[in-house]
Amino acid sequence: MVSLRLLLSAVLIGLALAAQPARAAELIMFERAACPWCEAFDREIAPIYPKTASGKLAPLRRVDIYGKLPADLAFVQVERITPVFVLVDQGRELGRIRGYPGEDHFWGLFDAMVERTLGKASDQEKSLRIKG
Repeated sequence: MVSLRLLLSAVLIGLALAAQPARAAELIMFERAACPWCEAFDREIAPIYPKTASGKLAPLRRVDIYGKLPADLAFVQVERITPVFVLVDQGRELGRIRGYPGEDHFWGLFDAMVERTLGKASDQEKSLRIKG
């Protein structure tokens, strides 16, 4: 009876995990301490980014340019300017934004990059950013 319960529990856990959507895409933010443009991004974009459809599709991951590059990002060319945003999916780079040009320009560049590679941002999502 106990082994049947364990088996049933294992099957249910496996089904629950299989139902979870795979998270493949990420927006990698290469940054460094005391970077004024990184700090501006943190004030203007970082609070709303995870709430957007794009933020759910490609969650933000931060990497210090002076730290050890994570093994799963070995294919990404690290630049010594900050910030640099690199959209990656399944072990390949899809696009990059060098620097932080301010909130309006960032969203324009980001939306163009996402639309070219992952799909179109909705008008509703864009209006949420403005109301943010």
